[in-house]
Amino acid sequence: MGVTTFHRAGQNQPSKSSELFEGFINRPEHGTVVTTAKTTVPCPFAPSSLSDVGMLFLLRSLNFETASVTLIIVLLSDKYFVVGNLRSLAGQTAVYGISSIVGRLLNYFLVPMYSRVFLPEESAVYVEMYAYVAFFIVILTYGMETAFFNFNQKEENKNRVYSTTLTSLFITSALFIAAALIFAQPIASMLRYGDHPEYIQYFALIVGLDAFTSIPFAKLRAENKAMRFAVIKLIGIFVNIGLNLILLLLVPYLYKNYSWGPEMLSWISDGEPVVGHIFVSNLVASVVVFILLIPDIFKIKFGISFSLLKRMLSYAAPLLILGLAGIANETVDRILLKYLLPEDVAMYQLGIYGMCFKIAIVMSIFVQAFRYAAEPFFFSKQKDADAKQTYADVMKYFVIIMTAMFLAIILYMDIVKYFVGEEYYSGLKIVPILLYSHVFLGIFYNLSIWYKLTGQTRFGAYISLIGTAISVGLNIALIPVIGYMGSAWANFACYAVMMIISYFLGQKYYRVNYDLKRILSYMIISAGLYFVSVYTTQHLFADNVAQRLVFNTLLLMVFLIYIAFSEPRLKRIFVRK
Repeated sequence: MGVTTFHRAGQNQPSKSSELFEGFINRPEHGTVVTTAKTTVPCPFAPSSLSDVGMLFLLRSLNFETASVTLIIVLLSDKYFVVGNLRSLAGQTAVYGISSIVGRLLNYFLVPMYSRVFLPEESAVYVEMYAYVAFFIVILTYGMETAFFNFNQKEENKNRVYSTTLTSLFITSALFIAAALIFAQPIASMLRYGDHPEYIQYFALIVGLDAFTSIPFAKLRAENKAMRFAVIKLIGIFVNIGLNLILLLLVPYLYKNYSWGPEMLSWISDGEPVVGHIFVSNLVASVVVFILLIPDIFKIKFGISFSLLKRMLSYAAPLLILGLAGIANETVDRILLKYLLPEDVAMYQLGIYGMCFKIAIVMSIFVQAFRYAAEPFFFSKQKDADAKQTYADVMKYFVIIMTAMFLAIILYMDIVKYFVGEEYYSGLKIVPILLYSHVFLGIFYNLSIWYKLTGQTRFGAYISLIGTAISVGLNIALIPVIGYMGSAWANFACYAVMMIISYFLGQKYYRVNYDLKRILSYMIISAGLYFVSVYTTQHLFADNVAQRLVFNTLLLMVFLIYIAFSEPRLKRIFVRK
């Protein structure tokens, strides 16, 4: 491979690495756990005491995906339900949750290192490349992962479902890899990385391998082989992270501080961390995962039932459209920034935006977590007489948690900012905008239950496409004028419009009486407290961090107290008479 000499770029990795791994780790894998058992049984104890609530919450919080919705469910009533056997659920969620939580945390907390190793102009490469990866992961899986679960439940011949799905993805992934390897140079030149066609080759292999292995992983989930699933996931994660640490920190250190370094390590590094090493780490991890899955891959003979494939593709096609629209909403800003700004500032602004975007990823993780955990619960409740009231309550408590998270992050920005390097502080002003856009996105996912329950999933695609059009249009209009701030506002507007459209359509086709008064009050008050904080920071405590933190803590307490006295159920749970 030789020494990669690209201008020390690509460092938005951590976050991007986080996103890529989230794409791998945070697929609907965890929702499977919830749906393995079909029987809904009452919990053997009611949350009459805080200790009881804590017991069940602890068991389920072993998986972050289910923990988020579990807290909300706990708040809903004096009696709550769990799916299947509690012991089995706790065990399964613990195993799946470890692979998810550990992976996310480790990748997430690499961001500070990356932001200090790479300059904004350099991190921009990583940001952009992994934005493209997100698109191609969706394209190369083309909804077949979800289709596999659906048909694996319906079809008697499960081996035929597996072989058809696996063979289909093998063919498409192989063709993609071959095409990318052949045309790596022109693709790299088109992306303005003409000196580094190897980056295209790395990503082709990464995307192709990960798309293909999504099906063996899906099979493990379908067979409830949680431990094998988690072990393989964790091995891949640790390989990636370990190689990143070695190539970006250890090798440059040895090269510069030991006389034998240049001679022994020149084939790896010239003493400076380079973006290629990030990509190589990811590729090696993907190869290791593939090798570990070989027994599952070759457990059955490759082959395609074309009649089955036709039905699966028909089922998966809308999912592909919806997935592409969703990914576009999430990544189009990072793709367009490079091409809509002057070349002399484009990479710098892209790096700043991409890194600061990662601060908001906590909200994104929670939204994704809630989505995967809540959907099985929503579907299990749809035949209940009080289903709509439950959906309304879930929405309210979800907004409570999201707005509280927003304030908890933004009011302590004096601390949170150290998450990124000083070179990136200028971009912190986009964080509140991006955080609140994720509040809108979370509400949209809550509202989306109406078209899922009524079988009108086409509306989900329509709404996402409208969001994509808004995002693309506003990015094109605003980026040349206000730079990456335009991307932040485009993101905000996209999810706000999607939320509003989904609400009004939902009220037409599946009316749920959401507590709009309370929901809007929490959103308005949280935003208001943020602006109060901004004013005091600029005019009263501009030069005193301690005073700002104390004052902001008081603001957060005001919000929490308001919630506590607004919600009777919260008072019954947390205030013992």
